[in-house]
Amino acid sequence: MSVFDPDFAGADVVPSPNHGGRREGRSPDMIVLHYTGMPTADAALDWLCRPESEVSSHYMVYEDGRIVQLVPESRRAWHAGKSSWMGEIDINSASIGIEIANPGHPGGLPPFPEKQIAAVVELCQDCGARWQIAPERVLAHSDVAPIRKVDPGENFPWAALHAAGVGHLVEPAPITGGRFFQRGDSGQPVEALQSMLAYYGYALDIHGEFDARTEGVVAAFQRHFRPEKVDGVADSSTIDTLHRLLTSLPRLGS
Repeated sequence: MSVFDPDFAGADVVPSPNHGGRREGRSPDMIVLHYTGMPTADAALDWLCRPESEVSSHYMVYEDGRIVQLVPESRRAWHAGKSSWMGEIDINSASIGIEIANPGHPGGLPPFPEKQIAAVVELCQDCGARWQIAPERVLAHSDVAPIRKVDPGENFPWAALHAAGVGHLVEPAPITGGRFFQRGDSGQPVEALQSMLAYYGYALDIHGEFDARTEGVVAAFQRHFRPEKVDGVADSSTIDTLHRLLTSLPRLGS
C-alpha cells in the first residue's frame, strides 16, 4: 500500500498491506486496545506490516510515545480476530485498533511508561472525537475475545485513561469475604450474573450454569475492571463492580 495522509496529525505513516474495506460501509464506533506481546516494538511493527502475518492495526504506540499509523481509519484493519461485543461479530469493521508496544504476559507484564500512556490517551481522544465513540466502547482485546486473548492485561492503567475522559470505569469494590460463584455452580444467581455480563456487552449465553465460558468472561471482566485479582471467580467485589458499571451506563439514562 502506498503512503497515505495520517488521520491523527501526530502519527508517522508506515503502511501495512493487511487491510480491507469496512463491511457494508460501516463506520467505526469502537476502539480496541491491544499490547503487542513481542520483545521489541520494532519487531512488532515489522510483523504487522508483513503480508504473511495477515494481522495489522490502525495504530501502534511506542514506549516513548511515538505513534505510527499503519492503516487508514476508513479501512478495516485486521486486529481483533474472532471476537464479539453486544452481538457485533465483525469487530474489525466496527473498530479502530490500537497496538501498544509492550511484551505483555510473555515478557512478565512490565509497566506501561507514562509517555506511552499519555500518547494513547491523546490518540483515543482524537479518534473518539472524530468518530463520536462513546467512552464505554473503548475496550480491551480481552473484552471482545475473552479466554482467547488477555491483552492489554491486568497491569494496563485504565484509570489513567478514564481520568482523561477515555473509557468507562468505576472504582473497583474492595475484595472481601462473602458469597461467590465459580465453575460448577448453577441456578438463578448464576443466570443473573450472566445476564448482567451479557447486557454490558460480553458474548455469553444465559443458561444458569457457571461453565468454562462464564469463568473466562468473568476473568476478562476482572482483568479490565477489577484487576487486583483475576481468577474467574465471581466474588462480591466482582459482582458489585459490575452492578455499578451497569447503573452508570448512559444507555440506562443514569
